[in-house]
Amino acid sequence: MTLLAHDSAGQGLPVAVLLHGVGGGRAIWGERGSGTVQALAQAGLRAVAFDLPAYGDSPLPTEPTLHGMADAVTISLKAMGVQRAVIVGHSMGGMVAQLVVARHSAMVQGLVLVATTASFGKPEGAWQQAFLQQRLASLDAGLGMPALAAQLVPGLLGPNASPEAGLRAQAVMGRVPEPTYRAALAALMGFDQRTALAAIGVPTLCIAAEHDATSPPEVMQRMAHRIPGARYACLAHAGHLAPLEQAAAFHQLLIDFLRERI
Repeated sequence: MTLLAHDSAGQGLPVAVLLHGVGGGRAIWGERGSGTVQALAQAGLRAVAFDLPAYGDSPLPTEPTLHGMADAVTISLKAMGVQRAVIVGHSMGGMVAQLVVARHSAMVQGLVLVATTASFGKPEGAWQQAFLQQRLASLDAGLGMPALAAQLVPGLLGPNASPEAGLRAQAVMGRVPEPTYRAALAALMGFDQRTALAAIGVPTLCIAAEHDATSPPEVMQRMAHRIPGARYACLAHAGHLAPLEQAAAFHQLLIDFLRERI
């Protein structure tokens, strides 16, 4: 895995590991995205943003799975000398984060789940098939990732999102290799960690977005209720790309959580 790291305050502070969604990459957390890496650094906190396997310069695995992504995160952290970290996952990254804490709990100091879900459902389900069809139609027509990004991103944004937020999201998504995007979507199928939520034993924050149709607030709230001691927050006026749309509010929630609970 490739990574973008910022260590602003030396050792002793929690490391926030930022994991992106299907149409993302480490850049979504940087200066040309949400600016989360920089915001945490300015607050005196440590942040690391990863490109998950097959994203950025990371090679496409033979059989991409969310479990493999979770294992890759922990392997990379060990290579960096990080023994424990706070895992922050958006959308698909939130699914990977759930698997990291389930498979490597000793390495997880805290968990932040953003606009995600504990279950994607059965691959043959009607909603899942419609989701795939919508996400792949432009690619199947040969239009490429930039065209797909221009088509999909507006529907992922809340009504008050700035044009700049949409352009930033489109730029990042447009650079995702098509084989990576197809493989990541396939990896979502069958994901189900609902029964594992009650076993999460670290401080957890679940962040929803008011206008998120992909991971609706009620889904995030139910997930928070099943995690012992979890906090729940909902960002007003935001859609599925809340960290980009409402960056300042998102960063405040994240910084407060890291300072108060970790």
